[in-house]
Amino acid sequence: MKKNIHPDYHPVCFTDVSTGKRFLTYSTLTSKEKETIDGVEYHMVLRDVTSDSHLVYTGEKHSASVTGRVEKFQNKFRRGARK
Repeated sequence: MKKNIHPDYHPVCFTDVSTGKRFLTYSTLTSKEKETIDGVEYHMVLRDVTSDSHLVYTGEKHSASVTGRVEKFQNKFRRGARK
């Protein structure tokens, strides 16, 4: 590996803010917040969505008010067709 051409690679802790789960890994991301976990200093990076809380990974179904949006869309274009 050539020296001085690769980004700084260090321990990072990604934290899911909705569930509180932590993912310890290595990354080029940095943050001002640091925390020592098991004797290793990690940069703390907060994330809104991770595999612990994303609907695809958790298997939870999320149903928005699709009926109202579909009807609104159809009504919008139905008016344009009458003209």
